[in-house]
Amino acid sequence: MESLQQILLSPYVLPAAAAIAVILLFVGLGRAGRSSEDLIEQRLDRYGRIDVGEDETTRQRRSAMDGIEAAVSRRGFAAGIQTDLARADLKLRVAEFFMITILTAIGGFLLGHLVFGVPLIGLAFAVGAFFLPRAYVGYRKRQRLHAFNDQLGDTIGLLANSLRSGFSIVQSMETVADQLPDPMAAEFHRVTQEIGLGLHYEEALHNMLRRVPSDDLDLMITAINIQGRVGGNLAEILDTIGHTIRERVRIKGEIRVLTAQQTISGYILTALPVVLGLVLYLINREYVSRLFNDTCGWIMIGVSVVMIAVGFLIIRKIVDIEV
Repeated sequence: MESLQQILLSPYVLPAAAAIAVILLFVGLGRAGRSSEDLIEQRLDRYGRIDVGEDETTRQRRSAMDGIEAAVSRRGFAAGIQTDLARADLKLRVAEFFMITILTAIGGFLLGHLVFGVPLIGLAFAVGAFFLPRAYVGYRKRQRLHAFNDQLGDTIGLLANSLRSGFSIVQSMETVADQLPDPMAAEFHRVTQEIGLGLHYEEALHNMLRRVPSDDLDLMITAINIQGRVGGNLAEILDTIGHTIRERVRIKGEIRVLTAQQTISGYILTALPVVLGLVLYLINREYVSRLFNDTCGWIMIGVSVVMIAVGFLIIRKIVDIEV
């Protein structure tokens, strides 16, 4: 009970709670204030890149979150974040992702400060937590790209068989969207929707390539576009490309298996000094606190961080084998 009282009386609790309340208010207003017309306009712009003008009534209905979205989208980093969210298949706007990042940083600071009782450690936790959402988005991007590349060989085979049976290229894409699982089905379903809204299939495929930056997909799209302009047997071309891609996927899988132990060792060796230092600090704070009270201790911490980071990057470079 006394520890709970100390937490509630902490000078950091009230500002953090106020910040969280304001952010949640903005998020709630942004969700509630979006009308059906706004959602329709957003979907049209997303699928067809159609510029729909806003009248005065629509501008008056813009919510607080829309205002934050407009302010954030003027920044240089907003376009990159929006692209990353699309590639990770996360239905979030840039402002919403920005708010989540701030909340995560505040939570990390409170956790570090309440557990260790040192504002500096709380700040270190806040910096680490600030990058957690970006790390999660990067993880989602990699997983989705791997799943997409693994399905691409079967997709090309299905496209080739559909073309041989007399389907057009658009009908073959609809077959892929209906018969294959996600993420392949979701991407081809979006391509067919864009074509239905009036885009040429070359532009719709180019939009898919922006969402899924795959070299194998780029090869397939290039073959389809060239065949559409100069002619040729697209089914036979796709069969050749599909065989090449399946072999690349097989070789990449073998490389991932052979380098899995080294990859895990890199993560363990990087996290072990940090975790061990935190455990020692919880066990004997007075002993570890000497590092923070002396210039030599700060030099040791800085050198250790640099060496750990360099070692992690070297291990990642060794196991990153291009095919």
